[in-house]
Amino acid sequence: MMKTTGLWSAFPLHHCHKGPAGPASWLRGCAVALTVLLQPMAVFADTDDEFASEEKLEEGFLTKYVNEAIAKGVEKQNKSEAKNISDYVSAPKFGGYFVGKYSYSTEEGKESGDGFSQRFVRLYVDGKILKDFAYRIQVQTNNDKFHMKDYFLEWQKFKEFRVKIGQFKRAFTFENPMNPWDVGNGNYSQVMLKLSNSGDYPGENSSGRDQGLQIQGDLFPVGKDKHSLLHYQLMVANGQGINCADANKRKDILGTIQIQPIKGLVLGVFGWTGNFTYNGVTADRERYAISAKYDAADWTFRSEYVHSVGHRYADFTIDEHGEAYVSGGTGRADAWYATLGVPCTAWLKTYVKYDVYRDQGTWGSAKSIYSVTPHIRLHKNLMFQPQFNYVHDRNLAKADYCEFWLETYVRF
Repeated sequence: MMKTTGLWSAFPLHHCHKGPAGPASWLRGCAVALTVLLQPMAVFADTDDEFASEEKLEEGFLTKYVNEAIAKGVEKQNKSEAKNISDYVSAPKFGGYFVGKYSYSTEEGKESGDGFSQRFVRLYVDGKILKDFAYRIQVQTNNDKFHMKDYFLEWQKFKEFRVKIGQFKRAFTFENPMNPWDVGNGNYSQVMLKLSNSGDYPGENSSGRDQGLQIQGDLFPVGKDKHSLLHYQLMVANGQGINCADANKRKDILGTIQIQPIKGLVLGVFGWTGNFTYNGVTADRERYAISAKYDAADWTFRSEYVHSVGHRYADFTIDEHGEAYVSGGTGRADAWYATLGVPCTAWLKTYVKYDVYRDQGTWGSAKSIYSVTPHIRLHKNLMFQPQFNYVHDRNLAKADYCEFWLETYVRF
């Protein structure tokens, strides 16, 4: 399925300082124009029956040849041995991709943005042992910072009950487990960045991941296509993010129940209870999410709402005795978004998005982002993603500004 993100901006920058009603009307007009003027093509239809419970990775143009060579080597070895190697371990599959970015901003004090930057480079290997145990190792570098992203082992003998242990995506929100190629925008929603990710907790390097144990499964095949009606996940995690030991005696509990009444339409609820400790401060995190998504004929719709109870790290003060106490904030936050992906041609799919995060659960603390993002996919391993954002951030003295991003995606 062609899933892409980016932005096409024919909208002049001098219009950026109008109120939020201006960009909202403009985005609605853009979506209507795309729907009416461009002929959608269901070219990259998704035929997977599985719920998207983790990142889907694909091999690139170089790693494809590496993987084929390894597979042929294993097959040759099988013929020369009394027992097949494949009965014990599969040929490992390697992959990698990078995302480069250019950004420009009209935000006061941050004019011109970050310019050119390396968003990340990722390398991974996965495979199976004894046919039933799947593993993955994924590493990432951001400029000069190299770190482990994923490492896990999952027992997959039964589709209805699988057990995973290691470091992987948290069982919270639809968008969190999605691959950056498939999200639809140049970055994840504020729902994920603030309330599935590290958010405002310093010292937590998360990217929506944690270390722990998870059970999950797909149940009750229904319909002529026998798609699974119900998906569940339950995760016990440290709560400290990736590559970190637990900092307190309490584990985080995360879970989701999702139903798919018709193929492509998934409705889900998520829950998360836990806490995070840093520099003597322990902050509670009690969160829930209500989510919906629909993918059919290369059309995409996804919307999620997340509510959070628990103070941010910045809400605490350390007294003269070294004790932490709450000195500010409401202890509430919420976020929501709605994104629509419109297929235009075999190589172009355009996304429009409305994205809100309320830092204190009030409109006075709201940051709203209106985005348009074309996915220009010239090859399955090459994608260009321009993006235009109109931002209305009530936390700033000058709330309205614009952003332009251009990202390049390459699988190798």
